[in-house]
Amino acid sequence: MRSLSSLSRRPSPMLLLLLSPWSVWAQLSAAAASSGTPGTPDCPEACACAPGGQANCSRRALPAVPAGLSRRVRALLLDHNRVRALPPGAFVGADTLLRLDLRENGLRWVHARAFWSLGALQQLDLSANQLEALAPGTFSPLRALRSLSLAGNRLARLEPAALGALPLLYALSLQDNELPALAPGLLAGLPALRALRLRGNPWVCGCALRPLCSWLRRHPRPAPEAETLLCVLPGRLTLRPLTALTDAAFSHCAQRLAPRDLAVVYALGPVSFLASLAACLALGSVLTACRTRRWRATALGPLRRALDPGPGSPAAAAQD
Repeated sequence: MRSLSSLSRRPSPMLLLLLSPWSVWAQLSAAAASSGTPGTPDCPEACACAPGGQANCSRRALPAVPAGLSRRVRALLLDHNRVRALPPGAFVGADTLLRLDLRENGLRWVHARAFWSLGALQQLDLSANQLEALAPGTFSPLRALRSLSLAGNRLARLEPAALGALPLLYALSLQDNELPALAPGLLAGLPALRALRLRGNPWVCGCALRPLCSWLRRHPRPAPEAETLLCVLPGRLTLRPLTALTDAAFSHCAQRLAPRDLAVVYALGPVSFLASLAACLALGSVLTACRTRRWRATALGPLRRALDPGPGSPAAAAQD
């Protein structure tokens, strides 16, 4: 039989639990709070949250962005769901979101103000959806964006106004779309761009490819990737690598005016317009004066002949 002294030296776990119930309860509560179970104020319903701010909502057949997003959510995984459209303010509350994954949702429509609250977002994945067009200003609020994937959609045209000026964008994926060319000025608004994925598009060897080819020459690519970037000649089945199209290949295209030429055009344009307008007014005044004089001569001729009788007329004889 153990003595009381031995029990005092080596207390049992049950005794410790009975002696300190409040400390154990505090530890269990803290563990439950840090686990981020679904439905808590910091985690949207139907999602599983982990420490660090990641909300995993993947493969849950969600028809829309879940409600209850908070500032503690840093990464939102919504891939492989059924989000067909993004309305205005779809991510209100997630002001500190850094990563957003919307792959494979069958997404067809994105409102121009869908991303307005995501000024801190750095990574956006919209790949493997069904986007055919993007409204102007769609990505303009994402000034901190560094990576954007639009791969695997149905984009036939991508306007510069849709991207806006993204000064920190480093990687842009446009592969496996329906782009025949890139709109002029699109790459000019992306000064930090270094990784551009383009394969799998029906590029057309025309003047519209000139800005893209110039960008590719300034940013050389690995040989295997460069060999897969091909364009087809209009009306033919001949394929040509985009990197093989030099400036000489676009010599027949219209050249942009130099700044000096633009200044001359802008200066002489209004002057020539005003001069031509003054000349037209002067010519019109001369023609009007000539027509008025001719009309007067035609209308007053019979009256003058009636008032000025000639010699041998009865009126002249009566005067004599």
